[in-house]
Amino acid sequence: MPDSAAGGAGDAVAAADAAAEAGPRPRRGLGLLAATALVMGNVIGVGVFQLPAAIAGYGTVGIVAFVVVGVCSVLLALVFGWLAQRLPHTGGPYVYARHAFGDLAGFLTAWSYWITAWASNAALVVAWAGYVNVLVPLHGRGPSLLVTVGALWLAVLANLAGVRGAGLIAVVTTVLKFVPLVLVAVVGLFFVKGENFGPFVTHGNPIGSLSAAGAVLMFSFLGVESATVAAEEVRDARRNVLRATVAGTVAAAVVYVLGTIAVFGLVPHDRLQRSTAPYADAVGALVGGWSHAGEAMAVAAVVSGAGTLVGWTLISARMPFAAARDALFPGIFLRQNGRGVPWIGLVTSGLLASLITVANYTGGLQSAFTALALLTTFTACVPYVFSAAAQLLWLLTEHGPAGRAEAGVRFARDVAVSAVAVGFTIWLCAGAGYAAVYQGVLLVLAAIPVYVLMRWRTARAAAAASGAAAPGAPGAPDAPIR
Repeated sequence: MPDSAAGGAGDAVAAADAAAEAGPRPRRGLGLLAATALVMGNVIGVGVFQLPAAIAGYGTVGIVAFVVVGVCSVLLALVFGWLAQRLPHTGGPYVYARHAFGDLAGFLTAWSYWITAWASNAALVVAWAGYVNVLVPLHGRGPSLLVTVGALWLAVLANLAGVRGAGLIAVVTTVLKFVPLVLVAVVGLFFVKGENFGPFVTHGNPIGSLSAAGAVLMFSFLGVESATVAAEEVRDARRNVLRATVAGTVAAAVVYVLGTIAVFGLVPHDRLQRSTAPYADAVGALVGGWSHAGEAMAVAAVVSGAGTLVGWTLISARMPFAAARDALFPGIFLRQNGRGVPWIGLVTSGLLASLITVANYTGGLQSAFTALALLTTFTACVPYVFSAAAQLLWLLTEHGPAGRAEAGVRFARDVAVSAVAVGFTIWLCAGAGYAAVYQGVLLVLAAIPVYVLMRWRTARAAAAASGAAAPGAPGAPDAPIR
């Protein structure tokens, strides 16, 4: 941790450490390599294979947008790494929000992030099935539904086998997905043609196009915080979570940017805008129209999607586990199997993802599924902004630029990085669009009755334990305002 963020973390950190030690703890089965692969695997999913075509309509400014989003995501990852050094506990963003701003902020963070995890899986598995269809034609709705729901539960089973196995899957699939992406990103740069890039801006002004392209790219960097959410399962978490978070995000950003430049330079702009498989078109251009380029990239997409699915499934159980340990989620989420895996969270998240996937395929709630998939970015922004704001708050309140000159420089740097991270997450919320923000706020506020119920149950349990009447009961003293 930088000098400006070093030193005693105060009563909040001590309380968090004590609570983590007293409550149930997952097993530490992730080393630095596996934690880095978890971050890289969760950030780079199926969407990367469509991103160049998605932003081509804005012009070459889309590459600039990728650089901007990539740099800001790395700064956000650095903030998460610093926070994990302060509070290396399962739940990541939830832990930071709760200890900086109180139980309600922590609960809303946990709720929002949990939605992000299982809703992302639902959206991911549908896109993943599209690539499976390229390799093995899925005729009709039934086979497609069987493959998608089956994939969700295979990911659950892989995680039930233990975090070590899930970490191994993350490492293997990350290596396999990176081979074709790096080949295109590195080798392709030697064959780009300037005339293929097209205009810098196709319509409107550069600033507007930059913001619009950035909004399209927002979803591509979700997952930078993955190692912090599973921090107690990472060996030597105070060191390795920071390393894994920053290294994984930097690697993903570099591959994203270089790969996008290569695809833009290999595929003519007009064709790229209409492409349904931009990386396959780029590989075809590299090897002279190879007829099996589509199948090759489909294999890469299937492997990539499978690894991301397993990684996000792992994360989906850790957030409710952390909140339940603090009595903000039902205690049932604390149950672990013989391998130390919080299985209730895994099964519940798998069930929710399956239900919304079925709704998508049956068509009964098509619009609801689409809306929830679009809301994923917004629900992720809630824990992001609370986390970055928590780091900024702790820097400003606990550590001032006192003493040596270099300490003041580091303090200013840390504050600047944290402030940029806060602004970046707010920009992400704005980029999600008015409809997504409106619906997302309603979805988040729908958690309030659950919060009231959990606090009421906690108050009753405390009253019963002390032998006193519950707050608000006849004859009982008024409860203090918190």
